[in-house]
Amino acid sequence: MRRLVFRAVLLSAFASYALADQVSLKNGDHFSGTILKSDGKTLVLHTDYAGDITLKWDAVQGIQSGQELHVELQDGKIAVGPVTSSDAKLQIATKASGTVEAPTAAVKSLRNDAEQAAYEESLHPGLLHAWNVGINTGFALTGGNSQAKNFSLAFNGFRQTSNDKLGLYSNAVYATNDAPGAIPSTTANTIGGGLRYDHDLSKRIFGFAAADFFSDALQSLNLRSVFGGGAGYHAIKKDTTTLDLLGGLNYTRESYTTLSRNLIALTLGEELMHKLGKTTVLNERLAFFPDLNSDGDFRGTFDFATVTKINKWLGWQNSYSDVYVTNPPVGKKQNDIIFTTGLNISFTHK
Repeated sequence: MRRLVFRAVLLSAFASYALADQVSLKNGDHFSGTILKSDGKTLVLHTDYAGDITLKWDAVQGIQSGQELHVELQDGKIAVGPVTSSDAKLQIATKASGTVEAPTAAVKSLRNDAEQAAYEESLHPGLLHAWNVGINTGFALTGGNSQAKNFSLAFNGFRQTSNDKLGLYSNAVYATNDAPGAIPSTTANTIGGGLRYDHDLSKRIFGFAAADFFSDALQSLNLRSVFGGGAGYHAIKKDTTTLDLLGGLNYTRESYTTLSRNLIALTLGEELMHKLGKTTVLNERLAFFPDLNSDGDFRGTFDFATVTKINKWLGWQNSYSDVYVTNPPVGKKQNDIIFTTGLNISFTHK
């Protein structure tokens, strides 16, 4: 009886090993588990004893999968089936075309069924899915010899798929000097917001459409509405750094308390994102809008911000914004500068 139990346990263990995916490395190490995915640079293997482990693709000597894998090659061809490899070549046992061979160096991606389903869903998520959102807020209040209050609130959200990106933003700053006889009693009152949609036309070129709105009570600006579009170029597109160059046209309508004007302007600008280590992200944007209706007149904007993560959902943000116009109403300054700092709350809706 004991021998039968021992044999059953031994056969069960052998069957589990045989069904598991096998990965061997060039240094002689062997791993068994479930192959999840590869991007041609690394291979992710799920194991019962160590969870998910990541291996360098060029360090892999051979693999043998008991499950079907979705293999995409550099030339765009896709083959699905159990995979074995040896001598720097893959053999995919497909149901439709028999065995397909390809060099391991030609692999662009490799996924199991679950990872492939998640990838395909990420290509066409619902409008309310795949959002990354950040909310910044700050508040200050003084009393006694000085009597003032200051409040700032900002919202940023973006939704990115493999071919497009939708971004939304809004910010507001309000401050008062409540001391008796203080003039002006309101020292800041600005509200801004907008959205932009980008769609990749190729690996480097993309088209964009945008709408921006801004109000500044102290500049007597009731509302500035800007509607524009154009083309952009991904000068740098890495996980740690992106740099986009933009060019196009926009229609601007400005409504001040003393005047209103409509104009057509160029849109010229650049946007930079850079990750400083594992916790801090830097964002910078410079835009220039020459007025095509009036020689020498233009509007320029400069934005700079950093967010440093404290934990998964909480961070500390600093942001600086400068809006410059060459022709404000008489008696008003050309520059409006906003600096805010405070907590950043971020979350992702999948």
